Amino acid sequence: MPALHRARFAALASLLLLLTLTLNACAGAPPSSENILTVLAAASLTESFDRLKADFENANPGVTVTISYAGSQQLAQQLIQGAPADVFASANPEQMANVVAAGRITAETPATLAYNQLVAIAPSDGPRPLADLQDLSQPGLKVVLAAAEVPVGAYTLLFLDKATADPEFGPEFKAGVLANVVSYETNVKAIANKIALGEADAGIVYASDVTAANRDRLVTLPIPTELNVLANYQIAILKDSRAPELAARWLAYLLSPDGQAVLADNGLLPLDAVISQ
Repeated sequence: MPALHRARFAALASLLLLLTLTLNACAGAPPSSENILTVLAAASLTESFDRLKADFENANPGVTVTISYAGSQQLAQQLIQGAPADVFASANPEQMANVVAAGRITAETPATLAYNQLVAIAPSDGPRPLADLQDLSQPGLKVVLAAAEVPVGAYTLLFLDKATADPEFGPEFKAGVLANVVSYETNVKAIANKIALGEADAGIVYASDVTAANRDRLVTLPIPTELNVLANYQIAILKDSRAPELAARWLAYLLSPDGQAVLADNGLLPLDAVISQ
């Protein structure tokens, strides 16, 4: 290659290299971990947190909130086994305490996020309609509950204990309901889905699990306050969060009047709700 051509080729290569570097710089570096928030949240928070995520991202351009939903007991085990996360939202204090005991969260950190209560549900077009809560113990009824280690399952057992001690239900009520159970689920959304699809005659879920997406397919039976259980949702930042400042902003938003209003719109009870048990 003549010397002149070699010089021109070298100049062109240098220009292309400079252009490539400039374009890469304009495109920006990959998102920093400080702009990515990883949240593990109880399944019953799905509708609330999906909306909160959208609002938070809109208010914080460049921020990405990634949320994994499951039963609180499943999420707690993931954290105990070392799963990376910035924030944990549990449907009960017990699963939060398990993560604290494992050293992933400082004992003083968890805060109450909101409250929830139980309701009984049945398919709107089911063959065994429920007239009242006592019908849950009717022989042959197909009932779906959460497993005892799931927060809503533990709360359900407390409700059954209270009802069994009430003369309007009788001492055999709990045994009758449990005899009707055809499956125990690992999260509350599975119960709501099975009942909405008509795969069972009744189930017990949180009030927040009766949503716009399934309300027309469900009949809801409220559980009286004196028999109900006030579910205490807790939230905390992980000790080894890769985005502690962003996590703190997320918590501040959830606990703010605007965040609490979103939770209330989705069937949860905000912090200022006063319910006597």
